[in-house]
Amino acid sequence: LCSENLNPREHLEQQQALFKQFAEILDFVLTFDGLKMTTPAVQNDFSYYRRTLNRRKMANEDEIQPGEEHVTNELANRMSLFYAQSTPMLQSLTNATAKFVTQNKDLPVEQTTDCLSLMANICRVMIENTQYRSRIKEETQLFCLRVMVGVIILYDHVHPLGAFAKTSGIEMKSCIKLLKDQQKGKVESLLNALRYTTKHLQDETTSRAIKNMLDV
Repeated sequence: LCSENLNPREHLEQQQALFKQFAEILDFVLTFDGLKMTTPAVQNDFSYYRRTLNRRKMANEDEIQPGEEHVTNELANRMSLFYAQSTPMLQSLTNATAKFVTQNKDLPVEQTTDCLSLMANICRVMIENTQYRSRIKEETQLFCLRVMVGVIILYDHVHPLGAFAKTSGIEMKSCIKLLKDQQKGKVESLLNALRYTTKHLQDETTSRAIKNMLDV
């Protein structure tokens, strides 16, 4: 999606299925993290599971019933670290994207960020334009909003100036307004993702208007 042989719009026109796959990954990531943020008991439950498992080991209760197969200590440690993060899936995707940019120094970073900003603006227009919005179901509208937020966050972590800079090519005020115009409670996790998982929101170069819109 970011190779230099085509510009981002040409990529989108010729690789629509690939863009759809990328969008579905973003949708899953934001949905998963939304559930994670609203289910704080997950970490406590997993800690309880580990304590119970350790007690059974100390009591030499080696016999494991069908369906009780436990995870290894190594995997359990990794799971604990994973769930300790507020948005674990998004963090994983952000790290992978940043690693891609770092490892491909011969590829201008704009090839990646222009692709992300194009996706953000297309998703915004799909919901902002009443004619387009009337043709798609509510769940598809939420899909577009999740993808929009996902690519904004990736852009903000990959580009040196971030997504909130005026030069980013993303109409941030319009994107935030669109989210705030949605039914209360539907997209709060997406607004929180912009507030707490972006990299450059608190920069001095970020306009006060944007910070006020996000209540930071």
